[in-house]
Amino acid sequence: MNAPPLRHGIIGTGFMATVHSRAVRRSSGVLSLVAGATPESGQAAAVSLGARAGAADAAELVASPEVDVVHVCTPNNTHAPLVRLALQAGKHVVCEKPLATCPDEAAELAGLAAAAGVVAAVPFVYRFYPTVRHAAAMVARGEAGPLWLLHGSYLQDWLSTPGRSNWRVDAAQGGASRAFGDIGIHWCDLMEFVTGHRITALVARTAVAHPERAGSVVTTEDGASVVFETDRGATGSLVVSQASPGRKNRLEFSFDGTLASLAFDQERPEELWVGGTNGNRTVLRDPAALDPAAAGYAVLPAGHPQGYQDSFDAFVADVSRQVRGDQVPGLPSFADGARAARITDAVLRSARTRTWVEVPA
Repeated sequence: MNAPPLRHGIIGTGFMATVHSRAVRRSSGVLSLVAGATPESGQAAAVSLGARAGAADAAELVASPEVDVVHVCTPNNTHAPLVRLALQAGKHVVCEKPLATCPDEAAELAGLAAAAGVVAAVPFVYRFYPTVRHAAAMVARGEAGPLWLLHGSYLQDWLSTPGRSNWRVDAAQGGASRAFGDIGIHWCDLMEFVTGHRITALVARTAVAHPERAGSVVTTEDGASVVFETDRGATGSLVVSQASPGRKNRLEFSFDGTLASLAFDQERPEELWVGGTNGNRTVLRDPAALDPAAAGYAVLPAGHPQGYQDSFDAFVADVSRQVRGDQVPGLPSFADGARAARITDAVLRSARTRTWVEVPA
């Protein structure tokens, strides 16, 4: 007998709420409720997202017996109180990153989730590209040899002109870090997931492309450069920007070992480049050619491109599997969200003091 579908509730009405709603449906879940800043916005979003109803507010949604999993898709400064509310109600939680805008609060939420015994996940969805999973399997098998140089970037251009702005530019809503806290943590999570290395120390510089944006003084960074060391003796570098013209969403990495280099570009996700001294090759997202740990995420035949939404769908599907009792390897948890907050804090402290800073484990 099949179990009834999981019932989801989304707090938030923006772009990410749309992404989450699509993933819920594709995981065979039911979108029961949506809550917005007002009852009217929640009702309007319920219609546009295909939910059964709009909730009067977040508290009503969290308390509803018609919701099993709460999705928090609101401005960053509201994440922690909404997550606490959901955990107190015993609900499973998916919280957009950052989990919290300070590391102590993020650690507190991870501890509360563990104590509650619920599934609590952060959508570090770049883990769910099949070619990324294949890279992780190659590293685990030692095919690249010991990794010694880990480098890459995450570049966007949506804030490349001074007239563009949104709530993330306001530190009171988005937190003290914008570019790194919004996208740099995605790269760091992906690096640690694929390689098994952990960043232990870093030195960082932050930069602002436009000191004034849409008539307001900018108090968060447009970009950052980071050099880091890992617990396995590697060194690395990362450049992050939300103001690089022409770069729409270019997350790329190269993880260089003594036997091979592995390179991935999120704008070309069907390919994993494998470099060697005797020749290079490209691994395509073909279920027949991928490692078994990766092939399960290749839901379309080779030649039919998969992208960001497919990765998000896979993430929500894995959340649902874990809610059902499966132990799903690689599901990004609140512990991973707390780690991202610690790395972000280290970047800000280093940029402020212009010194190397240790990253707590």
